[in-house]
Amino acid sequence: MCVAVPMKIKKIKDDKGVVGIGGTEREVSFKLLNDIQVGDYVIVHAGFAIQKLDEKEALETLKLFKEMEQYT
Repeated sequence: MCVAVPMKIKKIKDDKGVVGIGGTEREVSFKLLNDIQVGDYVIVHAGFAIQKLDEKEALETLKLFKEMEQYT
């Protein structure tokens, strides 16, 4: 099973950058996206940012992930 996680863009340099969530940061590729900036939320899968999300949608998804943690 694969899970794509919403993460917030922390740094951008060329077509790569750093995203983070909950104290965890990852270097990812932004090659698949245009029109992104620091502070945007993106869905990350397999080292690539694959979709930009609006903040409301990203925070709702992260809230659902947090709720699911109590069942594991």
